Amino acid sequence: MTFQEKYGKILLPLITPYDEQEEVDYGQYEKLIEYLIEKDLCDSLIVTGTTGEASLLTFDERVKLMETAVKAAKGRKPVIAGTGCASTKETIALTKKAEELGIELALVVVPFYNKPTQEGIYNHYKKLAESTKIDILLYNIPIFVGVNLEPETVARLASIDNIVGIKDEAGINPTQVTDFFLATEKVDPNFVIFNGDDVMLLPTIVQGAMGIVSGGAHIFGHEIRAIFDAFAKGENEKAKELFVPIYRFCKSCGQNGRLLPNSILRPAIELVTGIKLGPARSPLAPATDAEMEVVKGILKEIGKL
Repeated sequence: MTFQEKYGKILLPLITPYDEQEEVDYGQYEKLIEYLIEKDLCDSLIVTGTTGEASLLTFDERVKLMETAVKAAKGRKPVIAGTGCASTKETIALTKKAEELGIELALVVVPFYNKPTQEGIYNHYKKLAESTKIDILLYNIPIFVGVNLEPETVARLASIDNIVGIKDEAGINPTQVTDFFLATEKVDPNFVIFNGDDVMLLPTIVQGAMGIVSGGAHIFGHEIRAIFDAFAKGENEKAKELFVPIYRFCKSCGQNGRLLPNSILRPAIELVTGIKLGPARSPLAPATDAEMEVVKGILKEIGKL
């Protein structure tokens, strides 16, 4: 079975719900997962990715969220574990917890805050791959971790059997999807390359991205699927028409210089789904009334409200 046959093209990084005291609300997490599966808004579910605010969660919270997702999904959608941490030691420990739960794929971000060298990054992933039997999807997001995962390093890592692909935050370096493809095509022809930025959906499909990791799929899952279908049929104008509203919405989630869109994305998902998610965990500042007016306007204009 190929990666796409197993996990599909739309991998959705789940928002983590909180109550008024900023404690994780596992009951609402189950409701959100049920909604997403019922509406068929994605192909796979990612637990504690960037959209899930992994860096703001404790180790134990991340494990319990994995447990909750596996239980709630009931095998209807694959569950992927976001297991990247600042240290190799903790990343290995969290990945082993995912493996114990029967999860077969981990999305692992480049270690953050430390700004390791390329050799340090290579050693990090090599040690992780050797410590687990599950597959690993590399995750490059230099805007948050402070260092880019270079194509040459990805080529070295692609030779390791259970490192199967990469998710790239393509908005930072729009041509790097092509660089990753060129670097890995001879090392591992089956190495998968996913775009991780909603606003880069259409440009990266053209470059050969095989799918997307999309927080926006909480709202736009059907439209994203229709864009992939339209492009596959050569209906480029239709693909562009479907893409523009997604682009406008996702840009609006970055108002006032917000790098992480969660503070605005959360209430937007609440408005569309009716599922209470709570505000982002501190230190992320909640969305302002002015910001939400902009988002509401776009959602109403495109028929989501």
